[in-house]
Amino acid sequence: MPSPPPGSGPFPIEYYREEFTPAEAAVLERFFTNTDRPVFALINLPEVVKGALFARYSRTNSSLRRLFLDEFYHAPEAGIAAVAERMDAEEETVQMARAEALYQKVFTEFGDDSVAQLGGAHLACEQASNLLTKVLERGRLASYLEQSTRYLRFDRPRGGRYRYLVPPEVAGSPLDGEYRQGLDGLFASYSRLVPVLEDHYRTLYPPEPSDPESVYRASIRARAYDDLRGLLPAATLSNLGIYASGQAFEALLLRMRAHPLAEARHYGDLMLGELRRVIPAFLRRVDLPDRGGAWSRYLTETAQGMEELAAAPALAPEPRPEVTLVDWDSDAEVKVAAAALYPHTRLPDDQLLDHVRRLPADRLDAVLRAYAGTRENRRHKPGRGMERAGYRFDLLCDYGIFRDLQRHRLLTIDWQRLGTDHGFVTPPSLPAAGADQEWDRAMQQGASLHARLESALGPHVAQYAVPFAYRIRFYVQLSAREAFHMLELRTQAGGHPGYRRVCAEMHRLIAEQAGHRRLADAMCFVDHSEHGLERLESERRAAARRAGAAPKDRA
Repeated sequence: MPSPPPGSGPFPIEYYREEFTPAEAAVLERFFTNTDRPVFALINLPEVVKGALFARYSRTNSSLRRLFLDEFYHAPEAGIAAVAERMDAEEETVQMARAEALYQKVFTEFGDDSVAQLGGAHLACEQASNLLTKVLERGRLASYLEQSTRYLRFDRPRGGRYRYLVPPEVAGSPLDGEYRQGLDGLFASYSRLVPVLEDHYRTLYPPEPSDPESVYRASIRARAYDDLRGLLPAATLSNLGIYASGQAFEALLLRMRAHPLAEARHYGDLMLGELRRVIPAFLRRVDLPDRGGAWSRYLTETAQGMEELAAAPALAPEPRPEVTLVDWDSDAEVKVAAAALYPHTRLPDDQLLDHVRRLPADRLDAVLRAYAGTRENRRHKPGRGMERAGYRFDLLCDYGIFRDLQRHRLLTIDWQRLGTDHGFVTPPSLPAAGADQEWDRAMQQGASLHARLESALGPHVAQYAVPFAYRIRFYVQLSAREAFHMLELRTQAGGHPGYRRVCAEMHRLIAEQAGHRRLADAMCFVDHSEHGLERLESERRAAARRAGAAPKDRA
């Protein structure tokens, strides 16, 4: 159902309210659109500071406003405090009014949607469930940075309880107590097993004498957190930073207002309120009944119609492996070679393709080798000619892996509802550490709660109770150009072993099943090797950089 009209009252979502001293609040009011709500925009800050704040955001338990106060406001290199002393509140208001008037004039006179691509905002979205973060990150034309499950422990309580959402559909219902008890149990298992796995990995991978204790400890923790994130339910709260144009925010808000989950609809209203304080001209249409309202109704009605049609066959899923290559072009390498040559010739596209088809194999090899070039690192990639080859994969892997792959921008991805019918994944470390029985019990408790919620409140709400270890089915459709980026990035030694495995298999299928060995060979930074402590080398390099950047003692 669409979002309720303004003034109909908020949904009963229990957001934690962070406390600030009067002096801190006075500072924050100059740089954030509010100091007491989970959604807020950044204002009056240099772009580099906004970017640095969001970069640090993903690896801290702090809220963005607390992070700003503790690490950025008084930092000499940022110079924010000095600038704030010279800022005049009345002048800020005048400048904002002038900007708003200018954009309104452009919209009125030109009426061109592309104008909405030229202004944007940094928006902090805190205390969002992991179901909601996937809604927020669905758009391609935006930048996102989400709190990491690798660097942070998620069993640290906030406001007297574990960090998970009690959705409006559950709050106050007969299942409220059972829901809280079930999710408390998942977080309690996570908390108990963290030291168990840390001890297991210390035994398995003892430190080298040259490793600083901080480097070794961070690597051990990252590996334990990687394995145990499967216990976290989809209701787990996360912080997310978004930078997007007005047009991208408008599209996101229209989707949220049509979403079946009350959390998404309510959060969309919070976002709209904050964005209208910084880029109001770009969002005039969102809640107009004949504009955004009609668009959201269209999305709602279309989704409902598809749900009804999809329910008709009632087919049981056939067994499939974790990664299935569903579709590819057997002639892709010839087409990529022609596309690579195209900007360097005067030939029509079809004539050039006919010419390349007649080339001998060694000449085709030479064209593709020259196009890939001498790649010194994975950031050296061939150009748009690689977009002529495409692949469609059907994936069935745990929700944690899906979260990591869903954020890639240049591919097409869509997913089915999260549930428990595809079973769950158990990391090999759990049986080795003697912790698999508690893991299995936690998974069964999650499945039982999911079934109760689904029966009483429907399949959408039931997703909140499902632990990350349960499998979800989704497809990924991508060009060879995007495959260079995703498969090389996601198989690096520091990556999560789950998505490393999935992406390595995608690369193997491109080479062996599709037969595109020339293209697969050009992806020379895909890493198929096994690694122990994935983060250890990365942490060593980071420690070396920090040591090199430290100020030298003066004689």
